[in-house]
Amino acid sequence: MLQVGIILHQAKSGRLIARLSKEVRPGAFVFDSGKKKVGRVAELIGPMRAPYASIAVITSRLGKPGDPLFLEG
Repeated sequence: MLQVGIILHQAKSGRLIARLSKEVRPGAFVFDSGKKKVGRVAELIGPMRAPYASIAVITSRLGKPGDPLFLEG
């Protein structure tokens, strides 16, 4: 598992907003530290050198701000 960012907050739309530290493509699935699938990257936001991701959540068990997110690999 490769850490790709951290959770910042949950938007009013229900999506998670995460600050990314590695390149992630839209459509990629992200996981929590317990290797549970959290959601799918719906879109990238912000400048290319400091991107954020909007994540469409697919679980009822959401992380809290500061929790890391991972990609399989």
